[in-house]
Amino acid sequence: MYNQNFQGTGRLFGLLFRQHRLKISLWMLGLVGFTIVVAFAFPEVYQTQEDIMGFALTMENPAMTALLGVLYETESYNLGALFASEMLLFTIIAIGIMNILLMSSISREDEQEGRLEIVQSLPVGKIAYLTAGVFLLVVINLLIGLLTTTGLLLVDHQDFSLGSSALYSAVLASSGLFFVGMTALFAQLVDTSYGTKQIAFGALGLFYIIRMIGDVQSETLSLLSPLGWAVRSDVFVSDEWWPVVALIVGFILFSGLAFYLRIKRDMFSGLLPSRGGKRQASAFLKTIPGFVFHLQKTKIISWVLLIIGISAASGAILGEMETYFSDLDLLQQLLSGSAGENMMEQFIAYLIAILSIFSLFPPITILISLRSEELAQRTEHLYTRTVSRNQLLFTYFIYALFASLLMQLGIAIGIYPTSTNVLDDSISLMNFIEMSFVYLPAIFLVVSLVALLIGVLPKFTQAIWLYVTFIFIVLYLGGLLEFPNWVNNLSAFHHVPEYPNEAINWTTLGILGLIGLVFTGIGFVGYNKRDMEG
Repeated sequence: MYNQNFQGTGRLFGLLFRQHRLKISLWMLGLVGFTIVVAFAFPEVYQTQEDIMGFALTMENPAMTALLGVLYETESYNLGALFASEMLLFTIIAIGIMNILLMSSISREDEQEGRLEIVQSLPVGKIAYLTAGVFLLVVINLLIGLLTTTGLLLVDHQDFSLGSSALYSAVLASSGLFFVGMTALFAQLVDTSYGTKQIAFGALGLFYIIRMIGDVQSETLSLLSPLGWAVRSDVFVSDEWWPVVALIVGFILFSGLAFYLRIKRDMFSGLLPSRGGKRQASAFLKTIPGFVFHLQKTKIISWVLLIIGISAASGAILGEMETYFSDLDLLQQLLSGSAGENMMEQFIAYLIAILSIFSLFPPITILISLRSEELAQRTEHLYTRTVSRNQLLFTYFIYALFASLLMQLGIAIGIYPTSTNVLDDSISLMNFIEMSFVYLPAIFLVVSLVALLIGVLPKFTQAIWLYVTFIFIVLYLGGLLEFPNWVNNLSAFHHVPEYPNEAINWTTLGILGLIGLVFTGIGFVGYNKRDMEG
């Protein structure tokens, strides 16, 4: 019975690798390459102990602690610790996203689209496909860890020793494995790939919020989050390995439970009951806007609630910021500001910029879902009726823009009430709305780029995530690593003023909107002329 359940795992491993090899290659190249490039740049950016201690002082500030995590005592900082402070948490989040997407695709999407049914008609075990998928992601995460260790050892600095470099890489790999097991478990509970991703991403967001609040107010609370474990590895200083062990134990428990539940449940079903549909469709649901809204409403609502929660948690730790920020040259460099500016407003503007990158996820996924519907041959059923391509693409595009608007409004609504309770000089709700809405033209340009890819280069639609990653890198590390102007200018967010510290340049925002309109027009023309795939 044991052998029957796992029969064919080896061949399925090769099949899954061939199916996802492009995604795997891009993720590995991005994660490892970015980590190594930044590691090589740090000795040039932080050349003296004074530079390092200047950064260490910024980490005493609760806002920076909430953003990057609790890692070290001020006096223990060295170049490696500084690198981990900047890179560890956000790299863990990135590797978590990678594993959630790949695991949900391998486990639930292949089942949902009928590919697993074809595989199961062959002489393979009931859990062989899931086993092959988990094993594939184990290998990927271990390779990322191995390559990262090798790259860090090439940095010509004494702080990047073998033990510390190995621990940094092990934290990344074990964190990735934790999310592999968690996503595999969620895939057994719900009956759709979309539901699996929503729950997994919701859990990732919840873990970040718990860690954020816990790192500032209660270490016990932070230890309820796997992200809280990871940032307590004290890598490059005392090198604590217990977080790696805890994350691997979590992976084993989640994966074991996932295998058990996969044996128990039937194909195409989830252990959690699905909500029954209405007996009769409403008049609105029978329209294209109503139908698309029915498909996307849960995604929009869940993302808006998540961004409100993260924004509220961010606002709750903004108290007494000016005391910590006064006369810190390094933080001035991070925030790209000058000494005469209001540091509180400057940091809030920077925080809203980071949150606005999260606002890109729902509109992009809404538009990409049209491409997914096409590949699954479901758009064919619509186009056999009196539905034009323009009508369907326009509907998805409008809902993507609507989601962007709600996300930016959610940032303001989330951060305003909690920040008001902790700041001596509170900022009005309208000012928060203005600070978040100023990013709408840049978001519109990114959404229009997705429309262009869907219309002209549909096979490269997923490449939009590389651009989103690039936007984050420029925003997060551009000031420290001193990218050339032409590199910064490629990011749509780089052209958005840090309002209210900078005046709004309506001409620049208008140009962003105009470029977005051009991209949108090209995308619509291309979508009407190209052949449908499926």
